[in-house]
Amino acid sequence: MTITQNPLLQSPARPMPKRIAVIGAGTIGPDIGYYLKSALPELDLLLVDVAQPAIDRALARFSEYANKAIARRKMTDAEAAAIARGVRGTTDYAEIRGADWVLEAATEDLPLKRKIFAQVEELVTSDALITSNTSSLPSARIFSELRHKRRATVTHFFAPAWRNPVVEVVRARDADPAVVDWLRWFFCTTGKVPLLTEDVECFMLDRVFDNWCNDAAMCLDRATAAQVDSVATEFVHAGPFFVLNMANGNPIITETNTLQAEVEGDHYRPAPIFRSVASWTTSRLGQRVEVPPQVAEAVRDRLLGILFSQCVDILDRGIGGAADLDLGCRLALGFRQGPLDLMRNLGEREVRRIFERFAAERPGMPTPKRAFVQYLGFERGVLVDDLDGVKVVTLRRPEALNALHDDLNDEILSVIRRHESDPLVKGFVLTGYGARAFCAGADIGRFPGVLGRADAAAQYARDCSRLLVHLDQMEKPVVAALNGMALGGGLELAIRCHAIVALRDAWLQFPEITLGIAPGIGAMVVPYRRWPNAASTFHSMLTRAERLDAIPAHELGVFAELADDYGSMIARAVALVHALDGKPRTALDRPVTIAPAAAAGADQQAFSREVTSIIEQAVAAAAAAPTLNAALEIGYAAFGRSACTAAAREGIAAFGERRKPDFARTG
Repeated sequence: MTITQNPLLQSPARPMPKRIAVIGAGTIGPDIGYYLKSALPELDLLLVDVAQPAIDRALARFSEYANKAIARRKMTDAEAAAIARGVRGTTDYAEIRGADWVLEAATEDLPLKRKIFAQVEELVTSDALITSNTSSLPSARIFSELRHKRRATVTHFFAPAWRNPVVEVVRARDADPAVVDWLRWFFCTTGKVPLLTEDVECFMLDRVFDNWCNDAAMCLDRATAAQVDSVATEFVHAGPFFVLNMANGNPIITETNTLQAEVEGDHYRPAPIFRSVASWTTSRLGQRVEVPPQVAEAVRDRLLGILFSQCVDILDRGIGGAADLDLGCRLALGFRQGPLDLMRNLGEREVRRIFERFAAERPGMPTPKRAFVQYLGFERGVLVDDLDGVKVVTLRRPEALNALHDDLNDEILSVIRRHESDPLVKGFVLTGYGARAFCAGADIGRFPGVLGRADAAAQYARDCSRLLVHLDQMEKPVVAALNGMALGGGLELAIRCHAIVALRDAWLQFPEITLGIAPGIGAMVVPYRRWPNAASTFHSMLTRAERLDAIPAHELGVFAELADDYGSMIARAVALVHALDGKPRTALDRPVTIAPAAAAGADQQAFSREVTSIIEQAVAAAAAAPTLNAALEIGYAAFGRSACTAAAREGIAAFGERRKPDFARTG
């Protein structure tokens, strides 16, 4: 079976579970349960523990989480009630009977886990899924005594499990590959980010985190815990000792590094201080303390040394992939940027210096086995799969709902350029990662720096259009497959493809007017030339930020086809690429006649009158332009003018301050 990069391209080998039992009602088990019930409200969820007080606390935590979500208007009363229904706790293992999936989240104790799974196997059917939430114990050890090993593996959640998006899915040697594929599909469908890792001690991300903390403790001979944390916050949002205090993590580091040392060498032994200290004296989150420069340099080099050492070892041994490693460090562990990106930014000479110092201080620790550049040549924001001669390019920035930025634009363009001359490639499908968004727009990025400068803002729009202009000129078909919302720049990307297919709950929006700016990279041009009969709809979208849902978009001809699920959407998109192969595109290089925009109503006064006028004038002028390029230039210039308005300054400031803009005083 071929494993796809995008988990949702797999055909699920089993249905959604109806009954899940979570064993362990301590810290992480209830959080996993809350995530499962939030994603699948109709799920029958059983929390199992040997202690009734733990179960009572777990059920109370469900109510606490739901009440907080209601208070923050992230959940309705009805949604909270649905989560509460079908959740119960028990101390009787016999009630596990009938579970589709048993997920163990008990203590990191190998004999205990084996005992639990021996009981479980006597109670559930031979095809019921069995997984362990261990952070360090290999699947081969945990499930060595099971009779039916092919349905068992490790699914490692990160705290807090109901909110942290990352789950490591372990490719257990004895597990059926279809089980691993289904788990990746399930987690991606339900809002998680599954990262595939091999079945070794501590898997992928705990190798990074545990050794980062262990070497931080070894720096205490020259710095305090607060000083180490202060140095570390250059690279992470919270220093290692702050995190250890939150997670009561000292015993965990002792256990995991002892385990790693037993297998890989004494250089992984935990720092002795972990056995004698219960908690650390640290500063408040975000607060830095003074650190002498020489001490700061030594701590910084040590932390980077252990970070880079573990990362190159993971890649050299094939424990995990480079893109997953960088993404996981950011999403699960709170690094400000991926460690491989950090290596790239520091440069080969500086990284070599750090490794040389680290090797001298920590003999035996892994060092690079390949040339520096061989660790860095990977795509960070896209996944590329081949389906029936079509390259399916998935935008993967789950932390930003797949929003575009310069690097992502360049990666998409690079993939297309690499394959568009290949006669075996019929075309491309662009889609989004996960179940919520195709692409939630474009990061503001450099835009605040061009406010007030029309020419610079217009050039910024041209620069951001490099991918879109390339799509305009392509002969091979490119189909957008919208798996959810497409906003702003993401919608602009979709409408520059040859055709669009979408899920029935997808929707479109140009929200730029809410920021006091005009859309800059073709929205005032291309939709009018492709679908002139829908001009009034696009007027409303551009000047009032009205959303367009999938069914009316299909009726207007904007969407070529609708699909009920991700798999059928991709299948239709791939078929459409084949159908469009060799056929001419819709002619955009000619003027069109469109109906003028309706007069602004009272409801439109929430937006800037000046920017609305800029948009309306640009739409009319671009429609009359003799060529597509001339029309796009009109759009770039209009974007530049909007960047010089008081409304743009107010809108961008309000966005940064997370408040509603006041366009009544800007005009």
